[in-house]
Amino acid sequence: MVNSVNGVDVTALVVAARDGDQAAGERLAALYLPLVYNVVGRALNGHPDVDDVVQETMLRAISGLSSLRDPTRFRSWLVAIAMNEIRRHWRESQSGAISADRLDDAFDLADPRADFVELTILRLGLTGQRRQVAEATRWLDEDDRALLSLWWLETAGQLSRAEVAAALELSQQHTAVRVQRMKAQLEAARVVVGALAADPPCVLLEDILGGWDGVPSALWRKRLARHARECTVCSGHGSGLVPAEGLLVGLALVPVAAAAGGAVAPELLSTAAHLTPASAATGTSARPTSRPSAGTRP
Repeated sequence: MVNSVNGVDVTALVVAARDGDQAAGERLAALYLPLVYNVVGRALNGHPDVDDVVQETMLRAISGLSSLRDPTRFRSWLVAIAMNEIRRHWRESQSGAISADRLDDAFDLADPRADFVELTILRLGLTGQRRQVAEATRWLDEDDRALLSLWWLETAGQLSRAEVAAALELSQQHTAVRVQRMKAQLEAARVVVGALAADPPCVLLEDILGGWDGVPSALWRKRLARHARECTVCSGHGSGLVPAEGLLVGLALVPVAAAAGGAVAPELLSTAAHLTPASAATGTSARPTSRPSAGTRP
């Protein structure tokens, strides 16, 4: 298990924060905020509630350090909390439990298409097949996108397979099966992205797209991939593709400032600095009673 980030001894930092050192808690949040943003941002694909989910993840982690028995497993524990918060968000969305003001935020976006995929492409300067892989992630369903958010970071060297499996609450063998299935969907989506970008376009594909609203989805991926498999023109877009894992090796994290508009980090770190296990246990923490969304609410 890697216990240092940017030369900082994370284990010592976790122990200090757990013992009530506010500065250590703030430093810990600063070190791992980019990782959590990349997990949540990619899983929710830039949904307006990404800031809320990230903030809740970090607050739960910093205030709950007393429950972490092994300080060397902080990263794995943190990623598992992030996945739980993502699942919670899905459940709230499906049950209609998300409040009206948070729903209204969805309509306040300047550009609904400026999603996490665009941030990834722009901030990491992705081109060619790397860009194609990023664009293909839009065509995955929720479960596959959540898995991809972890696998992407594993492939980039930011997480281990054991940490991915722990976050999914699966064995490593079952995780491997899930990853293979997800990669198959991703490869099909890459072919779809290539077919849609073709110039000149496939005439038969244009006929199929007559009923498409222009929003990538798992349903339309299946329809378009089926056409691509049977079409002599579109099937060619699957040849010469470099395996996705070979394109993601060593890829950097999307900067937090790009994902959050630079607004959430100072607010989060200021709050985290006052969230010690002791204050959380007595109910005197600085955790807000309602979660402000960075850049949209005070």
